[in-house]
Amino acid sequence: MPPKAKITKEMIIEAGLKAVRSEGADSLNVRRVAAQLGCSTQPVMYHYKTVDELRADVYAAADGLHTEYIMTPDESIPNPLLSVGLKYIRFANEEKHLFVFLFQSGNFRSESFKELLESDGMDFMFQPLCEAAELTMQQAKEVFAMLFICVHGAASLLANNSLDYDEEYFTKLLDNTFTGAVGAVKRGNRYEKAV
Repeated sequence: MPPKAKITKEMIIEAGLKAVRSEGADSLNVRRVAAQLGCSTQPVMYHYKTVDELRADVYAAADGLHTEYIMTPDESIPNPLLSVGLKYIRFANEEKHLFVFLFQSGNFRSESFKELLESDGMDFMFQPLCEAAELTMQQAKEVFAMLFICVHGAASLLANNSLDYDEEYFTKLLDNTFTGAVGAVKRGNRYEKAV
């Protein structure tokens, strides 16, 4: 009799990710993952003592997919910030279950929005914005905050089937929001509550 295939942690994470993508976060459990792998629950429980541990690793994998998706430039949109925004919205439309899992299931454990804007890891988004729109770093953060609130709202509506996807509409929406936000901060209309 041939030896049974070894079930690795990576295989379990991939099966969990597949379950969430196709059926939503509620499908992420040991039995569902084991069924996806065609094995008993024992190999899954060998690697994961609790469902929360499994959920954390599947969440990290989903977050990696999301980041890669939105950060891959869309050459048809010259403004990199608008490209990221449109890709964020597209992701919510194409991967509804993953979007809900990432941002609407209580799993998102990031710092506050204000802390996110102040983190060093965000400078790569703000610097090109400073140069392209002739903004200070603080103004760039304010523009980003306004644009992100619009983008996340649209993405949430799409992920929850409350809005239909129309790429032309969202492209115009982001362009208008961006233009309005840049104009507002340059005129001194400050939105310091978010930033």
